[in-house]
Amino acid sequence: GPAEVGLGALPAGLRAAVRDLVGDLDGLFTALGLREESFAVGALSRVIAAELASYAPARNRRRTANNKASVVFVDRTLDLAGAVGHHGDNLAEKILSVLPKLPGHKTDVMVNMVELTALQTTDETCSIIAPGCLAQPNDPAAKALWESFMNLKQKEAVMEARRHLVEASSRENLPIKMSMGEVTPEQLSSYIQLFRNNLKALENHCGLLQLVLATVQTLKHPQTSKWDNFLAFERLLLQTIGESEMPSVLNQLLPMIKSYNERTKDDYTCEDFLVLLVYMYSVVGEIRSGKELDAAEEEVKKALVKTICDEPEPSPLLQKIT
Repeated sequence: GPAEVGLGALPAGLRAAVRDLVGDLDGLFTALGLREESFAVGALSRVIAAELASYAPARNRRRTANNKASVVFVDRTLDLAGAVGHHGDNLAEKILSVLPKLPGHKTDVMVNMVELTALQTTDETCSIIAPGCLAQPNDPAAKALWESFMNLKQKEAVMEARRHLVEASSRENLPIKMSMGEVTPEQLSSYIQLFRNNLKALENHCGLLQLVLATVQTLKHPQTSKWDNFLAFERLLLQTIGESEMPSVLNQLLPMIKSYNERTKDDYTCEDFLVLLVYMYSVVGEIRSGKELDAAEEEVKKALVKTICDEPEPSPLLQKIT
């Protein structure tokens, strides 16, 4: 884009939105008594920071305000690589990505609770047993465990899950067999089984058990191994982009775009490719356009359109896009 975009270069609707935002920010800073110094990363952020700097009420406020503050504006488009990347070695992120969403919620998931009941069924859509979830405000142990899921590396977080289970079992005098070494989903499942026939223990540690079940189901989920494949591919992409031009990277990607009938469970789906493309175009920076790039992009578009059209049951995301 152009090196310096002014407010006048924006469409009318966006100009109005920028002015509204500047007015709202000024109102907020007035209420807080702030004298701000603005920094901007990205073209739109620079426009907003410049507008705030020249906004008359804001200039008057800065002359009289007592408290100093730094305000950093960042274009979200510059943050896309982080949103679609798979670099986080974080159990909370994986649980939220892999397990199905709790109906009516954006930030909580459904945890299958069948394992804690006498009803043994292989039907994953079994809806007789109400699902568990991650939000456990009344269980201190569960809250502490969720904190470690967010703050520790995956391996350490899984060990924390085992430690909490062992402590809960000891408190309830359950016959737990301690084992050292790496924690496996099967080991956590065997500990959970101890609570199954003890209603008092179940009631006392229900929140903790829901979080550990979420861990087991995430570690066993096929999407988790795909996550690691994504990470390896993203690292390879970064390497390749550094050494060669975008057309050759797109040509490498082309044979991996397979239709529904050609795909195995390890192959990437349409959504996976859209995520990879967003990642690629976000990390590559400036792209030199030309006939070679146009031809490579056209081939990738054709392959993606064919794959989307061949989907027998398009996902909600693909339906939205089409």
